[in-house]
Amino acid sequence: MGGKVCGRKVVPGCLIGWLVLNIAAVSVVCERRVHKNAYATMMYMGTPRDYEFYVATRVMLRSLGELKVDADLVVIASMDVPHHWVQALEKEDGAKVMRVNNIQNPYSSQSNFDWRFKLTLNKLYAWNLVDYERVVMLDADNLFLQRADELFQCGQFCAVFINPCIFHTGLFVLQPSVMVFNDMIHELEKGRSNPDGADQGFIGSYFPDLLDRPMFNPPSNGTKLEGTYRLPLGYQMDASYYYLRLRWSVPCGPNSVVTFPGAPWLKPWYWWSWPVLPLGLQWHKQRLQTLGYGAEMPMVFIEAVFYIGIMAVARVARPNLSKLCYRREEKSIFVQMGYKLIAIWSILAAYIVPFFLIPHTIHPLIGWSLYLLGAFSLSCIATNAFLLPVLPILVPWIEILGTLVVMAYPWYPNGVVRALSVFAYSFCCSPILWMSFSKIMSSLQISLEREVFLPRLGENASASGFNKLY
Repeated sequence: MGGKVCGRKVVPGCLIGWLVLNIAAVSVVCERRVHKNAYATMMYMGTPRDYEFYVATRVMLRSLGELKVDADLVVIASMDVPHHWVQALEKEDGAKVMRVNNIQNPYSSQSNFDWRFKLTLNKLYAWNLVDYERVVMLDADNLFLQRADELFQCGQFCAVFINPCIFHTGLFVLQPSVMVFNDMIHELEKGRSNPDGADQGFIGSYFPDLLDRPMFNPPSNGTKLEGTYRLPLGYQMDASYYYLRLRWSVPCGPNSVVTFPGAPWLKPWYWWSWPVLPLGLQWHKQRLQTLGYGAEMPMVFIEAVFYIGIMAVARVARPNLSKLCYRREEKSIFVQMGYKLIAIWSILAAYIVPFFLIPHTIHPLIGWSLYLLGAFSLSCIATNAFLLPVLPILVPWIEILGTLVVMAYPWYPNGVVRALSVFAYSFCCSPILWMSFSKIMSSLQISLEREVFLPRLGENASASGFNKLY
């Protein structure tokens, strides 16, 4: 009977229901889009560095949130991105995740194709974010120094030329358009020319006339411009510019965004990139203020305890470490060379193995401290097992520490002086390193000649009358 009444006329109960439905619909729209503009980035799987880029993306999103940007934060994530990563992006970082299917790269058969960029064409999905008036598309290796919301006043497409002839797609502004997106997909199917087979080459060929366009200057009244514009260099400062003078001196436009193109293994989030590249510490400063290092610290503590335990065991078991193998009565040249190779490789392993065990995205000061601790502790094994003098074994350790001090010295007048200082230090250290190597080899030879090296199990090493080298 109530249904019939609602069919004849609107009664208060039906009106309340209609209002509830409309409020719910508005709430869904508001949840989907809070702002009219967006900062967007992409995430896909399939490279050995997926986790590192996931961390970098989260730090960039958190830093944008700390700057109180007037825009949504959007992540264009492929369907194979782990669900718990997506949840962290949404619930902890405040991002809106758009799940997409990977765009197949038709340029993978090119001779110069780099497989690291196989899925970077997913960046084209930025043109499908039609809920927004303007989108600033970003790579994860951007470091924001200040808010750059004025970029949303730019036109249909705007980018920075960090190369004299090619604009960089690590940051660009676009006006979303389904028509443009569909046309780009059509151009991919047609096989549009693409010099590098990645998003950089394709988008560059799609907007070939950007170099002739005027420089972007945001209107003071906040209105949006129409057309295409070049962005000032200050919106995409190549970190390599900084290393020439060890300071920024970009006069055209605000110094807003630093980017880290180039060597993939020297990205700022890797602990070993500092002090090789001093700006890495600025990235980690942002991570410390935003995301923190809670995910890596348990592994750091486990490794530190492990290395301290190795040093303790090596010290307690020092008299017996050299009795792990039998001594051979025949001292052929092949046996002697084998012992020497084992000793040298154990020393090299002491300096190489800790490097690969440290979490890649830990803070550089923690990373280098853990590396030096690991190298020292593993060197103790080689020192005690092969009856070697301590100082020559630790010469590389001391020189690595000195190299870090020379590179991290903060008062160089410019990058050229810094590079020359590092070169001079390395030149001076080379003879010392060679002398330590010679000392190690002579010590090994003495041990072999006096037949105390690796004595038989159960045999007293002191019977040979050999005086220890330490």
